[in-house]
Amino acid sequence: MTALKVGVAMSGGVDSTMAASLLQEQGHMVHGFFMILPLADLEAQQHRVREAAERLSLPLTLIDLRQPFTEQVIGYFTQSYHTGLTPNPCIRCNRAVKFGLLAEAMLAAGMERVATGHYARIHSDGAQQWVGRGADPGKDQSYFLARLSAAQLRPLLFPLGDWTKAQVRERAAALGFQFGGEESQDVCFLDQGLPAFLAGQGLGDAVGPVLTRDGRQIGEHQGVWHYTIGQRRGLGLPDSTPWYVVELDGAGNRLIVGKNQDLLRVDCTLQSLAWTQTPPTLPWRGLVQLRSRHTPATAELTRTGPEQWRLVFDAPQRAVTPGQFAVFYADDRVLGSAVIAAGPTAEEQA
Repeated sequence: MTALKVGVAMSGGVDSTMAASLLQEQGHMVHGFFMILPLADLEAQQHRVREAAERLSLPLTLIDLRQPFTEQVIGYFTQSYHTGLTPNPCIRCNRAVKFGLLAEAMLAAGMERVATGHYARIHSDGAQQWVGRGADPGKDQSYFLARLSAAQLRPLLFPLGDWTKAQVRERAAALGFQFGGEESQDVCFLDQGLPAFLAGQGLGDAVGPVLTRDGRQIGEHQGVWHYTIGQRRGLGLPDSTPWYVVELDGAGNRLIVGKNQDLLRVDCTLQSLAWTQTPPTLPWRGLVQLRSRHTPATAELTRTGPEQWRLVFDAPQRAVTPGQFAVFYADDRVLGSAVIAAGPTAEEQA
């Protein structure tokens, strides 16, 4: 590949540092960029990223994205929980902030390509690009990149796409870098835990009923935002077999519980569908991943109305969660995604 000016999103961790190192080794002119975000350990992060950039002899630019991150990611996160949905802030951040505002700042600074330490690949047929799964199945992050647009994909490089995490750590050690064995936190701003964070955002306790699927009240809860679909712990509902959260009614502050079999769904409704490239003909049939560590399942996608679609699975799926993203794959390529919408209420299903 011709030597290019490449901006690398750096955090000071092993993945982004080794991504920058690999690009240097390939002969590119690498420039580090760090996002200033409203995080509790911001000062420690800045120290680590400056140290990493200095070790690699890289120029480093800090971009202050605290306000848009607060509005577009934390605001979305809090509002989702308030309405009984389970959000995915990493997917939101990747599209709006990391590969949105940060990438735009890199390109405006003269960079020709944008790179990160994600464990994913870019597939190209010459005219179009898709995100593909990374070589390390335990670290594959393609799911979190599913909302990137075709325009956002064009300048991207993922140097770690063909690497395993173990190989990356071995390379870091061989180069004399010392990183701890801990993995980065899934939701970077939840240093104090979800309940404390939401309380700080104004979502304090709000007592509501715990109902069975047939409408019987068997307990009380402290606010639906404390729970997620499939949750078993913390319900305080002794019985011969465990109870699980099967539905969150945000508007009514009601927690609907059921047994394990009540978590199985053969279909779900989708909204906010977006394809990476030219939309396929519907009905579409392929692999669908419902969570970052969900085993992809075969399903058929059809349109059921204006801005509404339906997924029907070949086999029932457990804990299909409104607010999460359904990501569509062809083999290991991400084709698009949609948001799982709230299904019919327990009363409507009965």
